[in-house]
Amino acid sequence: MAIAETTSTASKRPRILLIDTLRGLALIAMASYHFTWDLGFFGYIDPETATQGAWKFYARCIASSFLFLAGFSLVLAHIPAIRWQSFAKRFGMVAAAALVISIGTFFATPGEWIHFGILHSIALTGLIGLAFLQLPPLITALIAIAIAAAGYVNGYVYPGIFSSEFFDPRYLNWTGFAATPPRSNDFVPLFPWLAAPLAGIAIGRWTLDRGWLNRLAAMQTKPNILGLAGQHSLAFYLIHQPVLIGLLYVFSTVYPAPAPDPMQSYMSTCESGCNGTGSDAGMCQRFCSCTGERLSQQSLLVPMNEGKINPQTDERVQTLAQECSISAQ
Repeated sequence: MAIAETTSTASKRPRILLIDTLRGLALIAMASYHFTWDLGFFGYIDPETATQGAWKFYARCIASSFLFLAGFSLVLAHIPAIRWQSFAKRFGMVAAAALVISIGTFFATPGEWIHFGILHSIALTGLIGLAFLQLPPLITALIAIAIAAAGYVNGYVYPGIFSSEFFDPRYLNWTGFAATPPRSNDFVPLFPWLAAPLAGIAIGRWTLDRGWLNRLAAMQTKPNILGLAGQHSLAFYLIHQPVLIGLLYVFSTVYPAPAPDPMQSYMSTCESGCNGTGSDAGMCQRFCSCTGERLSQQSLLVPMNEGKINPQTDERVQTLAQECSISAQ
């Protein structure tokens, strides 16, 4: 069995090209999702497109695939023994990249900056995953299933049955138990996303313990462009968005997007935020229609959409929101 191999075995294993290719496919999928978000940001499509329906599910599948592959790769690299120097180097690179993302988005989009995105999650779950490497894979798989099931019951909707306002601050909401969803362009909290890397660890252990590694390696014997991207996934992640945004910016200077309807933009954002709190969809629609009409009547709608008015502190907005909340019941 693979667990009985010498400690130098992990470093001598051939690179599994299929894993690189799968990671490359996940990178392309991620780029396509981010491009959709960018189109909304520049006004070519509804800004909420990438955060709703099939696109939202698509994003979750992409994040799960990255975390699963990270767990699987952890097994290949650190079974039968943890290579601490190699792990520390990789962990440091991912953590540093996550910090760069946080700092960059804090200045670029301060209202929705990324304080715990996919890179933060990969770094933390990788550290936690070390504790599961030597456990029987069945136990790891059962824990992964339990976490995923709890996440499904919770519905990834705030508030959920496992949520509490105690976890609402940013320094605690990364746990996944916040009652109010944080405003962030990428939020991948520890729970329930820990299930994906644990599933990868369990499958990786089964693959090694049953001697299937050679079969896996034989499924792809020649490198390809997706595999090349997968081998440099961190660089791809850091570079792709500035490139996409830069290209769209240049395009927008030649073919600018049509000016958005302020009422439509407000309704989309308002209903999305209201539904995210678990409120009744009909009540949310009535509330947003009421507030939208009154904001427009008082010439507050456009300034608020442009961020010139803070709805949380402006007394005029607060007053009409309270009146509309009563009438929407």
